[in-house]
Amino acid sequence: MTTTIGADERVKHTSTVRRALVRPELGAMGGTIAVFAFFIILAGNTQMFALDGIMNWSTVSAQFVVLAVGVSLLMITGEFDLSLGSMVGFSGMMFGLLAVYVGLPAWAAIGVTVLACGLIGAINGLLVIRTGLPSFIVTLAFMFILRGLTIWSAITFNKQPVVSGIADISAGDPVAWLFGGKALGALFAWLGEQGWIATYTRGTRMGQPIVDGIPMLIIWAIVMVIVGQWVLTRTRFGNWIYAAGGDPQAARYIGVPVARVKVAMFIVAALCATLLGISQAVEFGSAASDRGMMKEFEAIICVVIGGALLTGGYGSVIGAALGAVIFGVVQQGLFFTNVESSLFRVFLGSILLAAVIANTYIRRAITGER
Repeated sequence: MTTTIGADERVKHTSTVRRALVRPELGAMGGTIAVFAFFIILAGNTQMFALDGIMNWSTVSAQFVVLAVGVSLLMITGEFDLSLGSMVGFSGMMFGLLAVYVGLPAWAAIGVTVLACGLIGAINGLLVIRTGLPSFIVTLAFMFILRGLTIWSAITFNKQPVVSGIADISAGDPVAWLFGGKALGALFAWLGEQGWIATYTRGTRMGQPIVDGIPMLIIWAIVMVIVGQWVLTRTRFGNWIYAAGGDPQAARYIGVPVARVKVAMFIVAALCATLLGISQAVEFGSAASDRGMMKEFEAIICVVIGGALLTGGYGSVIGAALGAVIFGVVQQGLFFTNVESSLFRVFLGSILLAAVIANTYIRRAITGER
């Protein structure tokens, strides 16, 4: 006897368009295309899309990407970390003081800074889990604590809010190079010799390529996006991340270690901020106590543009990265089009509002709410 099994009436039959709409990165893809098209029209005859211009906005975008990767993973678990901007300044200052004031080699100062900042991320996560307080409140407190410690330590040990001399200590250090060096320098030099990319035509650098390599921060950003998206979509731990943010209680019932997953994501987010802080210190040759201001909010906006829901359980690392690219292109595009740079903040607020409205529609489409 043959039994015919019909379609499960519990499964909603949706159109291809509707299925596409619930992809978290779809909005960011559309926004990226629109932003590029806009600036190609308005700034296509400037240096914005020449090799050096591309490298400029790519570097700016990479700064957003590095933070956005950690923030996206944390927000998918249903948590926030408002201390990440302060962590950028704190990690850079800690590295600078250890290297310049204490006298540690650059590699040792980097190692100590990474361990300390990872520990702070773990403390944030443990406090949220153990106390049951909203992560918004706990990390808001750490935002002020870390910023205050950054300013205090700079004034106390260095008598000023900026620590200089990092460039000399970092020069030749193999670990510091990973944070502030450039990759593929030989390739770009060869391309310059062949006349395929622009070179200097005067001065002491005559004949050398204007773009002499790819900043390591861009390499870090690309690698982090690839690894983050793979973990999120191809591993069991990625399923745990979604489960921990979607329905923590149900996740616990099926054996997901929700607490450990959330603490791990707080650590990852803190390490992403630390990477940015150290990279900026090595690149600029100094650490400043005001670095990272507002970066936590910019990273959250990148993630929301990328399709993540503020309630957790839904999002994409690729979407967050595309949101970061949008930020980098717009920030530099305003410069190339001679538009007042303060309008960048207007753009941030406007696109945040639009993204939240769009994501609300997507959430309703997913859950069937009205």
